[in-house]
Order: sequence, then C-alpha cells, then structure tokens
Amino acid sequence: MKEKWVIEDTAGVSAQLASKIVHVASKFESDILLHYRNKEVDVKSILGLMSLAIPDGERLEIVAKGPDASEVIKELKTIMTRKG
Repeated sequence: MKEKWVIEDTAGVSAQLASKIVHVASKFESDILLHYRNKEVDVKSILGLMSLAIPDGERLEIVAKGPDASEVIKELKTIMTRKG
C-alpha cells in the first residue's frame, strides 16, 4: 500500500517527530519505507529518518507491505500531517 502526503509540522521531521514516527511504526508487523527525493529509508530507523532532514511542506511517500499496512499508514499520516 502506498500513500503520498505533505509534511505539515512547522519543524519538519525533527528529532521529536522522528521519535514518534519510529515508536508508532514499531508497533506494526508491516515493512514500512519512506521515499523522499530519490532516497528510501526504513521508517523504523530513527537515524534513517533524521538523515533525510525533511522540512515542513515537503511531499513524501510511505510504502507499507504487510498484514497491517493500511493501519500503519493511517496512524503515521495522523502524526506527520498535524501542525506542531
């Protein structure tokens, strides 16, 4: 399952947001990848997420494969598109 959206957090993917993302993603069985500017990282890796330095307003794609793919995408979208 794939979904694209725009980061809507005034700090972009900060250390705090990356921590929340990893915490949520780690609860799920699915393999989850984030695609941004021709780069791909495992969403369960805080170092991977931080290495992308995604600012507010940037478009990204999440790809989840597994039994709970739609659930994890829904939860991640909720925390990544909330103004902070």
